Amino acid sequence: MEADHDSLVRIGALELHFKVDESNPLADVTVFEFVVPPEARVPAPHHHVGVDEFIYGLAGTMTSTVNGVTHEIRAGESLFIPRGNTHHHANRHVETARVLSVLTPGSIGKRYFEEIAEVMNAGGKPDIEKVKAIMLRHGLVPA
Repeated sequence: MEADHDSLVRIGALELHFKVDESNPLADVTVFEFVVPPEARVPAPHHHVGVDEFIYGLAGTMTSTVNGVTHEIRAGESLFIPRGNTHHHANRHVETARVLSVLTPGSIGKRYFEEIAEVMNAGGKPDIEKVKAIMLRHGLVPA
């Protein structure tokens, strides 16, 4: 499956470039390149009910905190986050961070991020209750 112009989802300054999502009926995985500019607003700490997450550093440094332990993910480094573990990603550095993110199974897909983008990009202060409802509907639990 080739990527097309619809493969990009923007949430504020964040970019998610989907490589595999729920539009591929043969895949039970979600794969996207996650681009995080310095100090960009990122999702709140949360855990996944039934999805494992793997991130692989492509450029810059992504700071990922898992159950209170901070990991600095640089190009060529990786981190596995088993379902149920509270985590949060941030870019606390001066260079844009890029990681490849893999969610398996692929039940947290592009649709989830599109729904979040709609709320976060609406202008003004985001409706946190709407964000929480979307998260819970897709199997993410805010910390």
